[in-house]
Amino acid sequence: MQKNNKERVSLQSIFESINGIFSFVGPLSDFLWDFPTNFEWYSSIPLLGNFSFAIILLLGSGIFFSFRLGFMQVTYFKKGIGIMTQKRRVETGISPLAAFLLSSAMRVGPGNIIGVTGAIAVGGPGALFWMWISAFFGMAIAYMEGVLAQIFKEKKDDEFIGGLPFYGRKLLGNQIWIGVFLSLLYILYALCCLPAQGFNVVSSVGRMAEIVTGTTIPTDSAFYYAVGAAIVVLTALVAFGGIKKVTKWTDKMVPVMAVLYIVTVLVLIILNIGSVPYFFRAVFTGAFKPDAFFGGLFGTVLAQGVKRGLMSNEAGQGTITMSAAAADANHPCEQGILASLGVFLDTIVICTLSGFVVVMAHCWEGPGSDAWAALDKLPKFTESIAVLTPGTSANAMITFLITLCFCMFAYTCLLGMISFSEIAANRIRKDKGFINGVRVIALFVAAFGILCNIAGLELGNLWAFSDLGNILIVFFNVPIVYIGSKYVLRATNHYKKNDGTPFTSKVIGRDDCVFWDERAKKG
Repeated sequence: MQKNNKERVSLQSIFESINGIFSFVGPLSDFLWDFPTNFEWYSSIPLLGNFSFAIILLLGSGIFFSFRLGFMQVTYFKKGIGIMTQKRRVETGISPLAAFLLSSAMRVGPGNIIGVTGAIAVGGPGALFWMWISAFFGMAIAYMEGVLAQIFKEKKDDEFIGGLPFYGRKLLGNQIWIGVFLSLLYILYALCCLPAQGFNVVSSVGRMAEIVTGTTIPTDSAFYYAVGAAIVVLTALVAFGGIKKVTKWTDKMVPVMAVLYIVTVLVLIILNIGSVPYFFRAVFTGAFKPDAFFGGLFGTVLAQGVKRGLMSNEAGQGTITMSAAAADANHPCEQGILASLGVFLDTIVICTLSGFVVVMAHCWEGPGSDAWAALDKLPKFTESIAVLTPGTSANAMITFLITLCFCMFAYTCLLGMISFSEIAANRIRKDKGFINGVRVIALFVAAFGILCNIAGLELGNLWAFSDLGNILIVFFNVPIVYIGSKYVLRATNHYKKNDGTPFTSKVIGRDDCVFWDERAKKG
């Protein structure tokens, strides 16, 4: 026992040192997200002073592309459902549906619960409204990214590789160093996010065990070490099997976790049907007249909605484009349409359901409000469940099911980040040794997050890396999307014509869409 305590103290001291080293991350991330609203000369400007550059860039781009595309997120919504339901046999890569599910494995993550909870806790219920707005226009950006990923994808053995590092290189003069830089940027982003996912997986398994046994299990117990080891081994077996093996898992896990979460929250809503009118009143009122309890500032509620919406659906980051490129689509625009639907599923559906739980419970009011405010994001959410199911046996069951969903959300994100890192690494080197090296590093970093949990320590500064990675990639990706927008628009016009002619480089006025040119020759 004494030995275990010494080991725990040793781990804590190491992790606290690491946390201290990265103490600059949180302030830097906040500065970039808030810039230039953190300067008085800008914040004092009427109306405009509420909008940071990041918000202007994301919302503005979404609005711009929505108009240029004729609001395809509406006009092609039904078409997208039809593409998903098509049964197709693919010879290379994965099916469009499998690519959609793989992208959803990344999008539908812990942020759908803790991100929404955090946004509401800081900005109030109105933050959810701005998440909806950012998602609606973000669907257009996701479409642009998905089409670009398909246009410039490359064939490697029996797989397709592509995404931000690939279309970024082609659009910026086909310079090798640009592809390498964008690949490293994504890999760095993934490595920054992986500890949190490892932490979330093992902590949620532990929480489920506690619910079942009715006991508190110490994080430094043999149980947590065994669970952590099992997660690492299982992840290694899946990840080292390549993108096709990963999709076999995500094909099964994504529908299960999405349906389970939707049904569980719908049960909660039915049990509290009388609070539904309050939900809509609080969201729409709070969007424009935020409660003073949350600071009462319009800029705060807007920023929280857009920021957490991005972290949830990743529209504008280019971080989901690897899955779009992996699909064996009949036309580049098909996968763009599915990419936009992924944003809808993630934010309009899943995040809204999470919002229902937090808002209907409105734990920020009443005698327990101070205690609720002091809780971390996931405990805030589970406490909201307890308020909605007071003194009933349903409380433990619903909490268990939500925790199970949270676990699957985190695990599919973990798998997706490792797989996408592998795809990005192909832009640097394609030999197996290098690719396996990237996989090993990713596994090691995920294991680090697991050890953080065992040490009983949450490293807030390392978690803040996710925010920093998000905004940095946005600043690089969105301008690239603008550069490539003319090619997307030409591809879209060709798709709309539907005149039976194959898609080739000539359609968009280029000569380097190798895969599509070769496919057209084969007929």
